[in-house]
Amino acid sequence: MKIASQKRKENIAEYLLYMWQIEDIIRANGLDMDRIRHNVIDRLGLDETQSREVTEWYESLVDMMRREGVEKKGHLQLNKNVIIQLVDLHTALLKDPKFQDYTAEFYKTLPYIVELRAKSGEEKSGEIETCFNALYGMLMLRLQKKEVSPETQIAIKQISRFIALLAHNFRLDEEDKLFANEDSLTD
Repeated sequence: MKIASQKRKENIAEYLLYMWQIEDIIRANGLDMDRIRHNVIDRLGLDETQSREVTEWYESLVDMMRREGVEKKGHLQLNKNVIIQLVDLHTALLKDPKFQDYTAEFYKTLPYIVELRAKSGEEKSGEIETCFNALYGMLMLRLQKKEVSPETQIAIKQISRFIALLAHNFRLDEEDKLFANEDSLTD
């Protein structure tokens, strides 16, 4: 809970990947709070107050997952909203000639995105979500200590660079520093 909050403030990309991992941890424990307590919370070495707070946070996530029908797969609406915010910012940055470095980084990344979508069959996912799916997939492969091809490593490196730039711009935007010299965004 505090980790998620801190990540949200510091790096939206890390936050989103962390929250996707929390969703998977909840699923791996069958959305069962007793199992989550035993397998996750008890292992954190928290005092009673912290343990209660983390338990309540997990309970609220489990409840949301049930209400939103993402017990088996998919993402919570709060995580989908982050993707929507990032897509909106991405679109604004591409439209604004002030952000040519961002646009150039996106176009360096685009061939990898297209290739990943073709391989995964996720044609309906947008570019930003495809990038996050790739980063999350890499995280899972690393956790499982699986080998990754050099081509995939190159693609992930470029996607990481691009998403890091988007996350940096997101933080600046949240601090009202990104478009500070503009009165408003125009379409």
